[in-house]
Amino acid sequence: MSRKGGLIQRELSLLLGLAMLALHFPALQVPALGQQPNATEDQVKAAFLLNFAKLAEWPRQALPEGPSPLVIGVSGGDEEFLLILKGVTAAKVSGTHVLVVRTVSSDEDMKSCQIVFFRGSEKKRSQNNLHELALAGVLLVGEDQSFLRGGGMINLVRDHGSVRFEVNADVLDLSKIHFSSKILALAKTSEGAPPPVATAAAPVEGERRLESSAPPGYPAIAQQMKLTGTARVQARVKPNGTVTEVTVLGGHPLLAAALADAVRQWRYQPAPKETLEVVKFSFGPQ
Repeated sequence: MSRKGGLIQRELSLLLGLAMLALHFPALQVPALGQQPNATEDQVKAAFLLNFAKLAEWPRQALPEGPSPLVIGVSGGDEEFLLILKGVTAAKVSGTHVLVVRTVSSDEDMKSCQIVFFRGSEKKRSQNNLHELALAGVLLVGEDQSFLRGGGMINLVRDHGSVRFEVNADVLDLSKIHFSSKILALAKTSEGAPPPVATAAAPVEGERRLESSAPPGYPAIAQQMKLTGTARVQARVKPNGTVTEVTVLGGHPLLAAALADAVRQWRYQPAPKETLEVVKFSFGPQ
């Protein structure tokens, strides 16, 4: 496999991991993390932090190339979570960087980290403190309802029995830390809606007829989890009817990914201009 192919496969594997983490956590199975079959909420959050460490791209001044460690700092909370996080990240690496977990309290401690996770009990951080940490290239993750409004970047939230993550894109941009658009598409906004998607061109919105299509498959893992619901995607269609790009608009990540894969193979009737076509599909037992 080529290096590029290996990187794509790695990203897809981690994306599936994030999608799995969004499921109802009492039923979450994560044997690769060495956990019990029924993961606790703290185990799920620790697994999110591991995935963020593997998926983020830091500016060079914040994470130099070479064998330097990638440090995840934990501010506040109890010793139990720290032990869980150390267990989840034990012997794990991100590229050439070994993952290290430690407790932090002062700003100087935090600036020596690549990720700082603020427990819900840690509410004394001011917006100025978080702003300085963002400028230093520290990924700021929290679990408090007001965390993003106060200058945080990623917030882990309970959402109908699941653990999901929200993103403050403005602060993330300020830090020069990058995630791929595929990963950010898995996030939810604080209002519960998918994040807005910017398009480079301005094609016509339309309802072109399909020339050929095949319905999406119902993912086996979704069937095992008894996961149902409606997914929505937006297809960018060239004048000749071929689909060039598919953007997820809503629905569970596993279901939306299955729909997106199917729509990429569809063909529409020719039209004078490029168009955007919205596709909805309901998944459930047949």
